[in-house]
Amino acid sequence: MAGAATVSNDLVEYGFRRVIITITAVLCALLEIVDTTIVNVALNEMRGSLGATLTDVAWVITAYAIANVIIIPMTSWLSQQFGRRNYFAASIIIFTVSSFLCGNATGIWELVIFRFIQGMGGGALLVTAQTIITESYPAEKRGMAQAIYGMGVIVGPTLGPPLGGWIVDNWSWPYIFYINVPLGIIATMLTLIYVKSPKYGEKMRADQVDWWGILFLASFIGSLQFVLEHGQQDDWFEDSSIITLSVVSLFGLIAFIWREMVYEHPIVNLRVLKDSNLRIGTIMTFILGFGLYGSTFIIPIYTQSILGWTALDAGMLLIPSSLTTAFMMPIIGQMIQRGVKQTYMVAAGFLVFFFFAYWMHNVMTPDTGAEHFFWPLILRGVGLGLLFVPITTMSLSTLQGKSIGEGAAFTGMTRQLGGSFGIAIISTFITRFSQMHRVNLVSHESITDFEVQQRVKQLTSGFMSRGFTYNEALDKAYAAMNGAVMKQATVLSYMDIFMYLGILFLICIPFILLVKQGKAKVDVSDAMH
Repeated sequence: MAGAATVSNDLVEYGFRRVIITITAVLCALLEIVDTTIVNVALNEMRGSLGATLTDVAWVITAYAIANVIIIPMTSWLSQQFGRRNYFAASIIIFTVSSFLCGNATGIWELVIFRFIQGMGGGALLVTAQTIITESYPAEKRGMAQAIYGMGVIVGPTLGPPLGGWIVDNWSWPYIFYINVPLGIIATMLTLIYVKSPKYGEKMRADQVDWWGILFLASFIGSLQFVLEHGQQDDWFEDSSIITLSVVSLFGLIAFIWREMVYEHPIVNLRVLKDSNLRIGTIMTFILGFGLYGSTFIIPIYTQSILGWTALDAGMLLIPSSLTTAFMMPIIGQMIQRGVKQTYMVAAGFLVFFFFAYWMHNVMTPDTGAEHFFWPLILRGVGLGLLFVPITTMSLSTLQGKSIGEGAAFTGMTRQLGGSFGIAIISTFITRFSQMHRVNLVSHESITDFEVQQRVKQLTSGFMSRGFTYNEALDKAYAAMNGAVMKQATVLSYMDIFMYLGILFLICIPFILLVKQGKAKVDVSDAMH
């Protein structure tokens, strides 16, 4: 590995400069995360204007996610090669230029290519911003610095859908990309003027670069991300491409682990995972990503498909939860600075998230109102606030020097992968559970049952009053009955999802007892992103 960054107080900023650097880094982290979810509400408009199928337009999301998870673990190494400030500025430029090109795309595959390039720039913004913020603060205030960064990371996924819905309703889908351009230009200028880069040791020669490691990592992560994104719609292992890419992902993982363990200059230092706290922390970060992105995915779908809400209304529902998390972050930062054990906060966060999931399980009906969601989602915001920064700090608490940066890369990658797994598993289970509940409900509704006959008769009369013949009205009555059963089955499947999600978080609590007591305040400025 190339030489580590020289830790210096020269990187600490005060007053106006620190405010500008903080705003710049949080803005860049927000841009990256918002773009992960902002396109979700614009897919129909993209499909219509570009003449694409639903499967084709799904690649707009997949390409960005694949590029993200490939670049995140490589960010530490790339920062050493080019210098942190230069790499960060170049990433902003790549993100900004590709955003403009996405808005100008005239075909679906042109858009997909530009989204992949955008994801390569965006993935670097996420993890580099964390270190730039933290290294700008003195050691005693770095818990607060991580809280400020965490505010952007947690709020971002829920800010995307309402912002995207508002832009699409008032303008058109290209503007969800154009909005990045002025912000990216400002961020680039501020980065070049204000952000400092630590001194690194000798750079790696071209013949020392771990090209095979990069190839194996890309094949493992890229194939896995595709399988997770497209598995449900392609019927999982009934599809040959899913089988092929699953095999590629498995062998890519094995080859990647082997290469990184034997090569002198690995692109990702896997040896850092020997630290038990980091191993436990990466698992918990994975679960956090599962809950964060999974709940951000499931709630808008439920409100739109079951309750008939608009995309903007569905996105706005999550705003109070995000604001609660943002309010929690400075408080959590202060608690960490005062020495409150992160294990206590993490345990409390998992417990709160369990209560949120259980509450959501109880309030879900085919006609639930926005007022029923408000307090459960406030509880979600509290739980996420208690989890994000304490898990990160706890994961890195027994690491030293450059290992902190390498460990932070793992927590960033596993959070993204946890979100991908969460969305894939939840979408699959909704389909499977809905089918199971439909079978159970239909078995209790026989055509010979008096109440069923009366309901069919009422519906038939209603359709006949609209001018349909008896046979047409009867067919529509049966279709309406089937639709009602399917809707109820789907509601039951969402209830199951929240119950299992809550249990998953509850199971995590005992594992916190395995965490060793480390540093209360982690010096993330040693990180090498």
